[in-house]
Amino acid sequence: MKQAKGSDLQDRRKAAADAKLQMLKKFKAAPKPDDPEMVAKRAERKAQADAREARRKERIRVKQEEADRRAAEEAERIAAEEAARAAELRRQADIEVAKEAERKAERDRRYAARKARKRKR
Repeated sequence: MKQAKGSDLQDRRKAAADAKLQMLKKFKAAPKPDDPEMVAKRAERKAQADAREARRKERIRVKQEEADRRAAEEAERIAAEEAARAAELRRQADIEVAKEAERKAERDRRYAARKARKRKR
């Protein structure tokens, strides 16, 4: 059986060393944290995060205002219903008072008629 090229120990060690050198070159070529390009990217990311946070706070504020508005409308609706109920109760009480006064007037009329019949005799 033939051995594949580069299968001996020295070839593998050389390939590993080359890979390490390539990784080291890549690492050294990467921009440093104080590099102006990296500083600009960090500033841009911070600006985006700040804008995102501002939009989130605005959404929360709008939702709270909407909830407050709905609560106020509900309170107004309940107050209007209570006022209508109270007005209906007053109207019914007035009707009952008027009916009672009518019954009393009828009773008084009958009593006066009975007294008048007794006097005629």
